[in-house]
Amino acid sequence: MAKRLLRLMTELSSRKWLSALMGRFSHSRLSKRIIPIFIKSYQIPAHEAEKEIHEYRTLNEFFSRRLKPGMRPVAEGPNVLTSPVDAQITAMGEISSGTILNVKGQDYSVEELLNFSPHLELYKHGYAFVLYLSPTDYHRIHSPITGVRTESEHIKGRAYPVNEFGMTHMKSVLCRNERLITYIAGEYGEVAVVKVGAMNVSSIRYNDESVSRWTNGDDLAYFEFGSTVVLLIQDGIFTPFPDLKKGDQVRMGQLLGTLHAPAPRK
Repeated sequence: MAKRLLRLMTELSSRKWLSALMGRFSHSRLSKRIIPIFIKSYQIPAHEAEKEIHEYRTLNEFFSRRLKPGMRPVAEGPNVLTSPVDAQITAMGEISSGTILNVKGQDYSVEELLNFSPHLELYKHGYAFVLYLSPTDYHRIHSPITGVRTESEHIKGRAYPVNEFGMTHMKSVLCRNERLITYIAGEYGEVAVVKVGAMNVSSIRYNDESVSRWTNGDDLAYFEFGSTVVLLIQDGIFTPFPDLKKGDQVRMGQLLGTLHAPAPRK
């Protein structure tokens, strides 16, 4: 009964107008007063921030903060795939015939996640990481490879929470929430960086919409409040770093694995 009530309350509170209202407050000068409370509540490592705390004019400005140079070393090499975010690995593994298996007990269709894009054909037997950003985490999103943007798509949707409750008890949250998808083609193939909005996320924004080429680790986009990134790698071009496992915390720039040319078809 309690779970059903929570689901109903979550359905009612997932409307975009409520997230927009929260977003307006987080952009207001009044929200500046909450920054110290926010830091203390979530034990945020504020010393990593690019600016002094008093220099941030709003809660949103602090939340989407940049870090001091050198705080996130990026793994180097021509064939590396790095984490685009600071996050917990909610799920990782090979995509099975277009399905991402067992994400908090649910299976996800790549077709629905990518909004039936023609690009989905590249990922039906690829590899997927589901990366959850908590309020504690740094919320800028970086390019996981060196490459060029082949396409970008913004998909309007709901604003369900992507926390433990939302992912476990709400149906297909990653496919129903707002998404901003960036397809990046590199030397060995394509990756899709699927940025998924969440409750109280007022928007997902590109750092600079005019940019269409990135070096591994370059600033790509940012969330205004917490959410999830689903990173998809094209079929047959990726070998994961063997020590990584579901539940691990990763940092932006950390090595997730290596890319290689696809094996010739028999």
